[in-house]
This record gives sequence, structure tokens and C-alpha cells, in this order.
Amino acid sequence: MSKPFVAVLMGSDSDLPTMQATLDVLKTFDIQFEAKVTSAHRTPAATHAYVTDAEARGCKVFICAAGLAAHLAGAVAGITTRPVIGVPVDCGPLQGHDALLSTVMMPGGVPVATVAIGSAGAKNAGYLAAQMLAVGDDVLAQRVKEERASSAEAVQAKDAKLQEKLANV
Repeated sequence: MSKPFVAVLMGSDSDLPTMQATLDVLKTFDIQFEAKVTSAHRTPAATHAYVTDAEARGCKVFICAAGLAAHLAGAVAGITTRPVIGVPVDCGPLQGHDALLSTVMMPGGVPVATVAIGSAGAKNAGYLAAQMLAVGDDVLAQRVKEERASSAEAVQAKDAKLQEKLANV
């Protein structure tokens, strides 16, 4: 059996600049992933086939990014019982607010964990997937804890510099 992986699905190749943040986080934690452009509207049969196949091959989490109508995460959640994380892409005349609502407003029983609009959400999708996988992987759980501690230390170091500057004013 292959190592568990995360599937990162994008409704369009134009979503890649936003979703690069997800891929970077997954790489940081050495989490295997596949990335694919597929559409809930334009290629529904191919999307269904991929999700079914990926699940059979060991996909544990699906991360789906889409803008505008943003039905990809919901379509994937309707196919699988694996966790689905939706990333609303900040595009179009409403700058991702329409995508946020399309992603977050799922019917009861078909959840999509929805993160913030844009690259901050994409980054958090990677972290959330890592945390989900870490539930069953003690080594990954330790790496996630260490990264969180490192982030806290960086904030504390910035505050120390600020306090030093203020003391010298």
C-alpha cells in the first residue's frame, strides 16, 4: 500500500498562484500530494473518476480550490467521505466572496472545511491537512508542533525587537 497523500484539486490553472501556498506547506512537512486541474462543471465525470481513484490509492484529504461559483469542494465532498478542505479563490467581480459562500454553505451531512479567501486560506489548507494526517502519524504530529513553536518564537523575537526600539525612543 502506498503512503497516504493529499489531493490538491483546482478548478482552473489560474488557481495555481494561490494554491502554491498549499503545496509549499505540504512540501515543508514532507507530505506526499498530487495536484490536478479538474472542474465540477466542465469535467464532472473526470472529477468523479479521479476522486474515486485517488481515494482507492490512499488519498486521505482533498483540498479543493475554486473561484466564482466554487462548486468543486462541494462536488468532491458529495463523492467521498474523506475530509475535504475548500479554498475560495479571490477572483472575479466579488473578489472571492461568492466563492466563500459557495464553499462554506454546504447542506448538513456533507461538510467542507472552508478556510479564508485567497493565499492565506491556501496556506491554512495545507496546515489543516497536515494536522488531519498527524492524528494518525506521531512523527508528523511532532513536526507540526515544532513548526507551531517556531512560528511563536518568531513572533516573540519581533516583539522583543519592537520593545527594544521603543525603549530607545
